[in-house]
Amino acid sequence: MLLAGGGIWFATGGSDEGPGPTAGASTDPGPGSTSDGSDGKGKAKDRDQGTHDLRAEADALNAERGPGEARDLWLQEGGVDLPRNGSDVYGPWIVGDTIVKAMFHTLTGYSVTDGSLKWRLRMPSELCAAPSQATADGRIVLGIETGTADDALCNSLQMVDLTTGRAGWRKTYKRQGAWDLLSDVSMAINGDTVTVGRTSRTDAFRVGDGKVLFGELPGNCQPFGFASGPVAIAATSCRTAADDHKEQQVQRIDPVTGKVLWTYKVKKGWEIAQFYSVSPLVVSLKQEDKWAVIVLGENGTYRSQLVGGTDDYATKCGGDLLTQGKNLDNCLGVAADDRTVYLATRPGEDDLTPTNQVVAFDLNTGRAKWKAAAPAGQTLMPLRVEGGRLLMYLAAGRNKGGGIASLPPAGGAPQMVLRHPVAAAQVERGFFDSRVAYLNGRCFLVHARISGIEDDDEKSMKSMAGFGS
Repeated sequence: MLLAGGGIWFATGGSDEGPGPTAGASTDPGPGSTSDGSDGKGKAKDRDQGTHDLRAEADALNAERGPGEARDLWLQEGGVDLPRNGSDVYGPWIVGDTIVKAMFHTLTGYSVTDGSLKWRLRMPSELCAAPSQATADGRIVLGIETGTADDALCNSLQMVDLTTGRAGWRKTYKRQGAWDLLSDVSMAINGDTVTVGRTSRTDAFRVGDGKVLFGELPGNCQPFGFASGPVAIAATSCRTAADDHKEQQVQRIDPVTGKVLWTYKVKKGWEIAQFYSVSPLVVSLKQEDKWAVIVLGENGTYRSQLVGGTDDYATKCGGDLLTQGKNLDNCLGVAADDRTVYLATRPGEDDLTPTNQVVAFDLNTGRAKWKAAAPAGQTLMPLRVEGGRLLMYLAAGRNKGGGIASLPPAGGAPQMVLRHPVAAAQVERGFFDSRVAYLNGRCFLVHARISGIEDDDEKSMKSMAGFGS
């Protein structure tokens, strides 16, 4: 199961002694909430709070479509008045025929087909963290600040049904001690459990009703973050004599009881940076200016370490895209299946027409199997493997539309699955460092952060775009 994928270089080499890093409640939705997208008179608004209706712009782009090009289904503006420094955008989450984004103090649900507003929910305070995935039935628990002061803590939780936009339970949890108070928050959902990780501990709650499931675990090793998905994989930090939290572990933990099911001890001096995938389990590790990627078996045993050679790779994770909420499972530019890990190389910074490659690594040996080049002047970003083929986002270039491309297990030349219109290339290129979601023949681009120089810039900045047949 792919989770969503920077680094300097891979650690390389190995020996007979071990290859690099080694094993061993309130129900009040809060003031100002609107769960039905209404205007207060029972009539649904058909757009968000943005200053322009962009349907005419989308229609004009579609009028210039060439043969075989998909439609620009819809465009959306930011639509929310933001503070001076802008706001992170969380999501998107797709539930049925609804796509949801969250930023500042507002959650908004749109129709996937035409971008019309389905519902809007205003939080009582600013959003500060969110899981990368929702539950199977479309519920999510969001991190929000307690209060509206500049020094408000990120220590409140709000459950929301993403299908209806209705708020459920809300509660606060304690953050105490220097490690905890200064730590970023990492959230994940495993089944009906939501975990809230920090440097020194993780608290777990039941999504359905907010019941506390577990907190600090026995011993001196505590999880500081999980990866969302059906299996609860945790990054754990162990206190040392120097209290520097440098000894870390990968663990599988029962998401209901907190019981540790197995442990993989990371080589001393290395830290867990991200979970690129949980099935197969692919872990990104860091050490000062070094980077390594290891693959573990289902029971936590060492399987391989990727040998990256001299290439520079272009994965971007939580800290690269967001200022708050450093989840461990929200990377761009990486995909994996049971045989292969795919990474995108970084295009040259000085190249006016940047391009890159996708590299396929064998999970059993860690060595590169093949490379596939992106079309000239465009870049490829792995998304996931589906039906044995790698799906990738092809970024728009100068006078070149983007889209979704695929590669077979043996590599070769990328084949287009969904071709975005060339007429929309300039609009699409404005979505740099954006999250990409592809589902049911539709591709969605969502900015990871919205900001502007003037007061209304962030409201009118394009925040979402949808393409499809």
